[in-house]
Amino acid sequence: MFDNRITRMLGVELPIIQAPMGYIARSALASAVSNAGAMGIIETSSGMLDEVRLEIAKMRDLTDRPFGVNIAQAFVSDPGIVDFVVDNGVRFVTTSAGDPTRYTEALKSAGVTVFHVVPTLRAALKAVAAGVDGLVVEGSEGGGFKNPRDVSTMVLLPLVASKVDVPVIGAGGFLDGRTMAAAFALGAEGVQLGTVMVATQESPIHDNWKQAIVAAAETDSVLLNRHRAPAVRVLRTERTNALEFDTTRNAMDDMAMFRSLYFEGDMEAALPLGGAVSGRIESVRPVAEVLEECAADCLRIIGELAERYRD
Repeated sequence: MFDNRITRMLGVELPIIQAPMGYIARSALASAVSNAGAMGIIETSSGMLDEVRLEIAKMRDLTDRPFGVNIAQAFVSDPGIVDFVVDNGVRFVTTSAGDPTRYTEALKSAGVTVFHVVPTLRAALKAVAAGVDGLVVEGSEGGGFKNPRDVSTMVLLPLVASKVDVPVIGAGGFLDGRTMAAAFALGAEGVQLGTVMVATQESPIHDNWKQAIVAAAETDSVLLNRHRAPAVRVLRTERTNALEFDTTRNAMDDMAMFRSLYFEGDMEAALPLGGAVSGRIESVRPVAEVLEECAADCLRIIGELAERYRD
């Protein structure tokens, strides 16, 4: 179905990776992604490395397909994280929220394929200079942590793709075949899916959060903390609406009760992370169904466009 640098480099059938969302990107979700032919990712942004180690071990029982780990540098300061990844037999790593020169050389020396997540062209060029194998280029539409100086994927992705030679994965605003085909037109060779993965049956969060994504309109996400880093895109709630124009508080302070949100379903307890694509998600579905439909529709749409506009 797909044959490009991403599928060959990562050993996957589908050039799709799952976003490394803290406490969400665990074995239940990641293994379902890998088993569907894409690249499941285990998170470290929770900072709970003992739990992460167990989740990696569970992956060995749940899938025989490739999977990766994200190193979120803002949340994992232990330089032993490289040994941690290598010792657990991980062959693909995305690094994010930090300097790409910090771990790239050590990871690559250990035979690990490294992609760095970037929110700007400047960051992309720095990562390429550091020797990364590829980039995840993330626009501000995506949920979760963001650059306060936001730029849309429509602008950022083709800009970066035109300036680098390494393979690029588009992130922020992708959820289906139509948006995946658009990513290819903009210069990407794969996409990262986040919010739509949160709203799957295998996602470990409370159903209240999933149903809030399904119920959201296209205007029901908001970027908070524009006045400081990190900014964060979240679903609209009473709590997040109150923070939208507040330049005195750090919105991240409102994550203290995150467990009540994630696992008990109290939507006002903390910040429910979510991207702008929430407004296009209509139901909670199995991971395999989401990915298979995304891939098939992408190829169909590309074929239809080629037929329609060829000479």
